[in-house]
Amino acid sequence: NAEYMGIQGESCLLRVYTMSGIAVGLNKGFILTKREKRVKPSHNKGRLGPRVKLVREVAREVGGFAPYERRVMELIKTGSGQSLKKALKLSKRKLGTHRRALKKREDLT
Repeated sequence: NAEYMGIQGESCLLRVYTMSGIAVGLNKGFILTKREKRVKPSHNKGRLGPRVKLVREVAREVGGFAPYERRVMELIKTGSGQSLKKALKLSKRKLGTHRRALKKREDLT
């Protein structure tokens, strides 16, 4: 009666057992109904709110694109696989990490 659930972002598996009411064995324990956990305010940290989204859009309209962003967009427009990789390498060099570069390339397409 063991169920296997994958945890997002981790390679290990978490085992969830259903209680059998017996004192010994893998599924030992008192049978009970699980309560719903309350959603903590700290779980919303990092989520994009409507106000921040609006402010960022206005800032983007007013400020425009950085020179490297314009160059990345030009590389993306050419459309070949080599230019897409070049765009990724350029944004990686400017932003510091591969993940940020991938996100920036997606945003500019």
